[in-house]
Amino acid sequence: MTVLLLLCLLLLFGGHRSLACPHLCSCQGAQVDCSSRSLTSASMPSSFPAGTTELYLHDNLLSTLPNGLLDDLTSLHFISLHGNPWICDCGILYLRAWLRHQPIGFVSHLGVNCSSPPNLRGRSVEYLTEDEVLESCHYWYCNLALASLGSLIGFVAVQAALLVALIIFLKKFERLSKEAKRTTEESFTAGDGQRENDYERLKDSSI
Repeated sequence: MTVLLLLCLLLLFGGHRSLACPHLCSCQGAQVDCSSRSLTSASMPSSFPAGTTELYLHDNLLSTLPNGLLDDLTSLHFISLHGNPWICDCGILYLRAWLRHQPIGFVSHLGVNCSSPPNLRGRSVEYLTEDEVLESCHYWYCNLALASLGSLIGFVAVQAALLVALIIFLKKFERLSKEAKRTTEESFTAGDGQRENDYERLKDSSI
C-alpha cells in the first residue's frame, strides 16, 4: 500500500513538473516563449512541458543544446532557434541530428547558423557534413591543447621565477652569514688582544 501511494505521488508531482512553465520563460497555452532572455547553454531550462507545440528560443546566447532536450516534445511543430551564437564543434552534434530528423514541413533550421569556428561561420547547422563536424572537433581539441600548453608554460615560468628568487635569497643569506661570522671572529680577536694588553699593564704595574 505504501509503495502504491509513493508511485501515485511521483506520478502526480512528475505530471505537475512536466506541465509547469520553465523558469525565465513565459507560457500561453502550449506555446513556450524563452526568447530574448540572454539564456546561455548553462542557464537555459533543462526541460519543457510535454505538450509544447511552439517553442521560441531565438535571440539568446545559446551555443549548444543539451543532449535529449527536445526528444520528448512529440507535439512540437514549430521552434525558433535563430539569433544564437552556435558553436559548431562536437557539442553541436545533437542539434544537427535533431534538425536533420524533422519532417520536411517542419521549418526549424532557418537562421540556425554557425558562429564559430571561423571556417564554418555562417554555415547552416543542419547542412553540415559529418566530415566538417569531425574536423571542427579536431579544431576544438587543438584549441584545448593550445590552452593547456599555454597554462603549462605559464606554470613553468612561475616556477622558474620562484626558483630564481629562492637562489637570490639563499645567496644573500649566505653572504650575510659570512659577514656575521667574520664580525664575530673580529670581535673575539679584538677582545683577546684587549685582555692581553690589560694583563701586560697589570704585570708592569706590579713590578
